[in-house]
Amino acid sequence: MDQVNRSEGSSRRDFLKASALAVPAMVHAAGSDMIRIGMIGCGGRNTEAGGQALTADKGNRLVAMADIALDRVQERRSELKVKFPDQVDVDDAHCFTGFDGYKHVIESSDVVLIANAAKFHPLHMMAAIEAGKHVFVEKPHAIDPAGIKMVRAACELARKKKLSVLSGLQSRYTPMYREAIERVHAGAIGDIVSIEERYYRAPYVLRARKPGQTEVEHQGSNQYHFHWLCGDDIPQSLVHNLDRANWAMKGEPPVRCIGMGGRSTLNEERYGNVFDHHAVIYEYANGVRIHAFCRTIPNCFNQTSSMLVGTKGRCFTMQGRIEGENPWQYAGPKMYSGVHTNPYQIEHDELFKAIRAGDPLNCGDYMAQSTLIGIMGQISCYSGKDVTWEKVMTSDFYFAPRPEEVTKDMEPPTRPGPDGVYPVCFTPGVSKLL
Repeated sequence: MDQVNRSEGSSRRDFLKASALAVPAMVHAAGSDMIRIGMIGCGGRNTEAGGQALTADKGNRLVAMADIALDRVQERRSELKVKFPDQVDVDDAHCFTGFDGYKHVIESSDVVLIANAAKFHPLHMMAAIEAGKHVFVEKPHAIDPAGIKMVRAACELARKKKLSVLSGLQSRYTPMYREAIERVHAGAIGDIVSIEERYYRAPYVLRARKPGQTEVEHQGSNQYHFHWLCGDDIPQSLVHNLDRANWAMKGEPPVRCIGMGGRSTLNEERYGNVFDHHAVIYEYANGVRIHAFCRTIPNCFNQTSSMLVGTKGRCFTMQGRIEGENPWQYAGPKMYSGVHTNPYQIEHDELFKAIRAGDPLNCGDYMAQSTLIGIMGQISCYSGKDVTWEKVMTSDFYFAPRPEEVTKDMEPPTRPGPDGVYPVCFTPGVSKLL
């Protein structure tokens, strides 16, 4: 939230304090108690999260939904109602739209699922936690250093209020990855000397412009393709890989990075203004380097992989395999072989178990750090400059406008050029950001 709202008088503070004490007690008193779920964002990812929340606990009820497009709210409500007829209880009065719809979802819910344009994640999670609500927040958790500062503050506030904060970086809830990283930490590959991360994919969801939409509404409906909304592809996609690398490095951040990237292919209106390829080298104090690559171009070779190279072998984290002096192959249940072998489901199972037990789950440390590692790489690619951890950690830089300033009728940060194509907004060697 903005500083004005955070610094209101004692009556608001007393209300929030009371809310923080009342809500957790209400929702974990007994397994049969109803937990009210609200969704901020009704795209594919949050619709999946909503289903996973309802699967995790039969006492959960979906009661409120919000999106910038009302038709999307109604479509997703219908989809979830078919799958969970006894757990979806969202009447028309609790289908909210617009850029302030999140406020009404928070008011109506005990647990808030946040998976909309990443620009708004810090604002919405802070508002929910201030109101005493548990939260699930999809990645990336912010798109700029200022957003990360709010994320850290929100997670610390959640600790004080004994509220749960679940990150959408689901690798941490993948049994195969957990065992692989545990073995790496136990010395199975010796000392890590190098890490390689790849995330090559085709473009995400492309939505056609609808009659009557403002330019901001159109861009908001296609948030993956506009940097000021999604943060571009390093925070958006490669963040999963960087989180696994951060995990392997035991939460030690890199000291600096240098990146390169641009747009080579996606020169059409529907692709917005994001870069379509990036490469970043992250350097650690002990000499370890992460070589990280992502690309989002159709009709190309696609692959997502994580490889840790050590003095005694190599770990292919996403394959559950170690080669070298201590060979190993994961032998546990295969991912997605059942509902509860899906890491997206496992994370929600653990969230609601924690809420019921009154033992809050808080992913704040790694969700903020891994996201900021992605942000520093993105800024380096945009500017062509090396970026240090110290500088990005202390920076108050943000991609304008601030999330609380966004309205459907405002002038957006970018518009199509005369040829109908959105120009890229950053030029390496010219653009200055931090």
